[in-house]
Amino acid sequence: MLNTTAAMVSGGGGVLPLASLNHISTVCRSVEESLDFYMNVLGFTPIRRPGSFNFDDAWLFNYGIGIHLLLSEHPESLPAKEEINPKDNHISFQCESMVAVERRLKELGIPYIQRCVEEDGIYVDQIFFHDPDGFMIEICNCDKLPVVPLADQTFAMAACKRAASVKQQQLPMPDCQWRK
Repeated sequence: MLNTTAAMVSGGGGVLPLASLNHISTVCRSVEESLDFYMNVLGFTPIRRPGSFNFDDAWLFNYGIGIHLLLSEHPESLPAKEEINPKDNHISFQCESMVAVERRLKELGIPYIQRCVEEDGIYVDQIFFHDPDGFMIEICNCDKLPVVPLADQTFAMAACKRAASVKQQQLPMPDCQWRK
């Protein structure tokens, strides 16, 4: 296991001096179709990109993160994703109402699956679905689950902004929202 604690204590070498996640890039068959999905399903807003880029793409931003949609040079070679597999590569967004998310996905006719994870009496609801190119999207109420460092990573986690801001006193829901 990478010993980030030693690197942080020594103040040198070791981990990169990162501040936050800036964006993710995803390759797509159609920038227009993906742009419509990320705007009208997930609520992202198109933003200006450098004019010196001489390829077809779109940049979007919301929720403190950017998404860059890049037109595939070989769209026919992109694998078709039919099965929704929560263990596949994905990006996860937290939401305020899982019920509202599920209702909207039904209205839009977007196939999805639900999962509920329980850890020490805390229940986390998850919904998984694909974007138009098969990239997995997760919507969850994962913020209910505390970020707990492993025993040997306590010092490193003190520097983690999210871990420092997690409310450890949140009350767990008695059960997953789906089972009500």
